[in-house]
Amino acid sequence: MLNLDTHIVVALLAGTLTRSEEALVSDQPLAISDIVLWELAKLVQLGRLELDLESPSFREFVRRITVFPISEQIARRSTRLDFASDPADELIAATSVVERIPLLTRDRRMLKSTVVPLAVNIRT
Repeated sequence: MLNLDTHIVVALLAGTLTRSEEALVSDQPLAISDIVLWELAKLVQLGRLELDLESPSFREFVRRITVFPISEQIARRSTRLDFASDPADELIAATSVVERIPLLTRDRRMLKSTVVPLAVNIRT
Protein backbone atom coordinates (compact mmCIF):
# COMPACT_ATOMS: atom_id res chain seq x y z
CA MET A 1 0.00 0.00 0.00
CA LEU A 2 1.15 3.55 -0.78
CA ASN A 3 0.00 6.75 0.88
CA LEU A 4 -0.28 9.55 -1.69
CA ASP A 5 0.17 13.21 -0.94
CA THR A 6 -2.08 15.79 -2.58
CA HIS A 7 0.26 16.68 -5.44
CA ILE A 8 0.65 13.03 -6.38
CA VAL A 9 -3.14 12.60 -6.37
CA VAL A 10 -3.47 15.62 -8.67
CA ALA A 11 -0.83 14.19 -11.02
CA LEU A 12 -2.47 10.76 -10.94
CA LEU A 13 -5.88 12.19 -11.82
CA ALA A 14 -4.38 14.40 -14.53
CA GLY A 15 -2.31 11.57 -15.99
CA THR A 16 0.95 13.41 -15.38
CA LEU A 17 2.82 11.04 -13.09
CA THR A 18 6.45 10.40 -13.95
CA ARG A 19 7.31 6.95 -15.25
CA SER A 20 8.77 5.95 -11.89
CA GLU A 21 5.71 7.22 -10.01
CA GLU A 22 3.43 5.39 -12.44
CA ALA A 23 5.39 2.18 -11.86
CA LEU A 24 5.01 2.58 -8.09
CA VAL A 25 1.26 3.19 -8.12
CA SER A 26 0.38 0.67 -10.83
CA ASP A 27 0.75 -2.42 -8.67
CA GLN A 28 -0.02 -1.12 -5.18
CA PRO A 29 -3.23 -0.47 -3.29
CA LEU A 30 -3.48 3.28 -2.78
CA ALA A 31 -4.39 5.35 0.26
CA ILE A 32 -4.71 8.98 1.27
CA SER A 33 -5.22 10.90 4.46
CA ASP A 34 -8.69 12.40 4.54
CA ILE A 35 -7.13 15.88 4.64
CA VAL A 36 -6.16 15.31 0.97
CA LEU A 37 -9.86 15.45 0.08
CA TRP A 38 -10.13 18.80 1.84
CA GLU A 39 -7.01 20.10 0.08
CA LEU A 40 -8.42 19.10 -3.31
CA ALA A 41 -11.69 20.88 -2.53
CA LYS A 42 -9.83 24.03 -1.42
CA LEU A 43 -7.66 24.01 -4.56
CA VAL A 44 -10.82 23.81 -6.67
CA GLN A 45 -12.49 26.57 -4.62
CA LEU A 46 -9.45 28.84 -5.01
CA GLY A 47 -9.33 28.24 -8.76
CA ARG A 48 -5.90 26.58 -8.58
CA LEU A 49 -7.20 23.21 -9.78
CA GLU A 50 -9.80 22.23 -12.33
CA LEU A 51 -11.36 19.04 -11.03
CA ASP A 52 -14.98 18.00 -10.86
CA LEU A 53 -15.31 16.55 -7.38
CA GLU A 54 -18.84 15.42 -8.26
CA SER A 55 -17.80 13.50 -11.39
CA PRO A 56 -18.32 9.74 -11.57
CA SER A 57 -14.60 9.26 -12.29
CA PHE A 58 -13.54 11.15 -9.16
CA ARG A 59 -16.10 9.35 -7.03
CA GLU A 60 -14.85 6.02 -8.42
CA PHE A 61 -11.27 7.01 -7.57
CA VAL A 62 -12.27 7.71 -3.97
CA ARG A 63 -14.15 4.40 -3.75
CA ARG A 64 -11.10 2.45 -4.98
CA ILE A 65 -8.64 3.84 -2.43
CA THR A 66 -8.33 3.66 1.34
CA VAL A 67 -9.03 6.97 3.05
CA PHE A 68 -7.47 7.18 6.50
CA PRO A 69 -9.24 9.45 9.00
CA ILE A 70 -7.20 11.77 11.17
CA SER A 71 -7.04 9.83 14.40
CA GLU A 72 -5.85 11.11 17.75
CA GLN A 73 -2.61 9.18 17.23
CA ILE A 74 -2.05 10.74 13.78
CA ALA A 75 -2.78 14.21 15.16
CA ARG A 76 -0.27 13.75 17.98
CA ARG A 77 2.37 12.27 15.67
CA SER A 78 1.99 15.19 13.25
CA THR A 79 3.47 17.45 15.92
CA ARG A 80 6.56 15.25 16.36
CA LEU A 81 8.04 15.01 12.87
CA ASP A 82 11.58 15.90 11.85
CA PHE A 83 10.42 18.66 9.49
CA ALA A 84 8.08 21.62 9.63
CA SER A 85 5.52 22.25 6.91
CA ASP A 86 1.91 23.22 6.53
CA PRO A 87 -0.47 21.31 8.80
CA ALA A 88 -1.96 19.26 5.95
CA ASP A 89 1.44 17.97 4.86
CA GLU A 90 2.32 17.14 8.44
CA LEU A 91 -0.93 15.17 8.82
CA ILE A 92 -0.29 13.33 5.54
CA ALA A 93 3.23 12.41 6.67
CA ALA A 94 2.03 11.40 10.14
CA THR A 95 -0.54 9.10 8.50
CA SER A 96 2.32 7.22 6.85
CA VAL A 97 4.22 7.00 10.13
CA VAL A 98 1.27 5.76 12.18
CA GLU A 99 -0.13 3.42 9.53
CA ARG A 100 3.38 2.24 8.57
CA ILE A 101 2.88 2.70 4.86
CA PRO A 102 5.27 4.45 2.47
CA LEU A 103 4.44 7.98 1.40
CA LEU A 104 4.71 8.88 -2.27
CA THR A 105 5.53 12.58 -2.49
CA ARG A 106 7.51 15.14 -4.44
CA ASP A 107 7.73 17.48 -1.45
CA ARG A 108 11.38 18.22 -0.70
CA ARG A 109 10.81 18.69 3.03
CA MET A 110 9.07 15.35 3.40
CA LEU A 111 11.64 13.61 1.18
CA LYS A 112 14.37 14.68 3.62
CA SER A 113 12.57 13.10 6.59
CA THR A 114 14.22 10.21 8.37
CA VAL A 115 11.07 9.23 10.28
CA VAL A 116 8.49 9.15 7.48
CA PRO A 117 8.53 5.89 5.49
CA LEU A 118 9.00 7.00 1.90
CA ALA A 119 8.25 5.29 -1.38
CA VAL A 120 11.14 5.32 -3.78
CA ASN A 121 10.51 8.28 -6.02
CA ILE A 122 13.17 8.65 -8.68
CA ARG A 123 12.07 11.14 -11.31
CA THR A 124 12.56 10.03 -14.88
